[in-house]
Amino acid sequence: MSILKSREVVLGGVIVLLLAAIASRFPGFVAPANLARVFTDTSPLILLALGQMAVILTKCIDLSVAANLALCGMVAALMDGMGVPMPVILATVVVMGAGLGAINGALVWGLGIPSIVVTLGTMTIYRGSIFLLTEGAWINAHQMSDAFKAVPRQVIGGLPVMAWIAVAAIAGVAVLMTRTPLGRAFYAVGGNPHAAVYTGISVGRTQFAAFVLAGALAGLTGYLWVARYAVAYVDIAGGFELDVVAACVIGGIAIAGGAGTVAGAVMGALFLGIIKNALPVVGISPFWQMAISGAAILAAIAFNARRQGPGRIILKRAEVRT
Repeated sequence: MSILKSREVVLGGVIVLLLAAIASRFPGFVAPANLARVFTDTSPLILLALGQMAVILTKCIDLSVAANLALCGMVAALMDGMGVPMPVILATVVVMGAGLGAINGALVWGLGIPSIVVTLGTMTIYRGSIFLLTEGAWINAHQMSDAFKAVPRQVIGGLPVMAWIAVAAIAGVAVLMTRTPLGRAFYAVGGNPHAAVYTGISVGRTQFAAFVLAGALAGLTGYLWVARYAVAYVDIAGGFELDVVAACVIGGIAIAGGAGTVAGAVMGALFLGIIKNALPVVGISPFWQMAISGAAILAAIAFNARRQGPGRIILKRAEVRT
């Protein structure tokens, strides 16, 4: 019966039931082509949730990921307008996103400021920087080159490139988390930072690496978002950071740190993605999405709190000695 206690199995069952309920009224929703579209629509959320997962595992949180996405996406659009080659644009947004994440990590590590305070501040700074770059102007489809817009939309093997990038990121982060010392350090630092120090793991350096990873994925997503929807402006992806955190929590990533899986984060994102795409189909106002997402978060937190034992802890808690 232990399999029934798995967060991933329970969430997977909920997703299947949700799809079955929708299909009972609208069979076309579960058609392979439509499910591929839903996965593609959810790809930005998946990419950001993977980065946020690493941050949360280390007992931190990054509320600046959507602002990072928006700033990098705007820079990508501006570079395209200057005729910069696509490989250079892609490299720039990934490095820039990682740099913005490094700023968060450096402030948390070097100054000891709580991550929620740091990222609330940098979120505002990054949004403000977009306005300084553009003075509030939009960049629309007719101002973007065809090559710039084509990359995430190009279909290979039945899926757009954006979806394949999400698949590659899932595989890459899964390997990082389960097969590398850095991945194990993420869990160790979140599970018990004091014990991690005794084993030679730097808590600050590990948290810094998590922010850099989240920033790099946000930078890449910024380009993909702007190119796919062919628009860039100051408030792009406004509030999206809340969806990212929600996907992680719903997927069983422990807010207290140290527990969670890549599969859980991905399924949490897919759960929200299915809801977002299904609400208009079943005739429910999209404004209910926030209420449904909030209810799902509370249910996930209650489920996690009632479970016995952590999802995955690398280091046992050190016994308190009196």
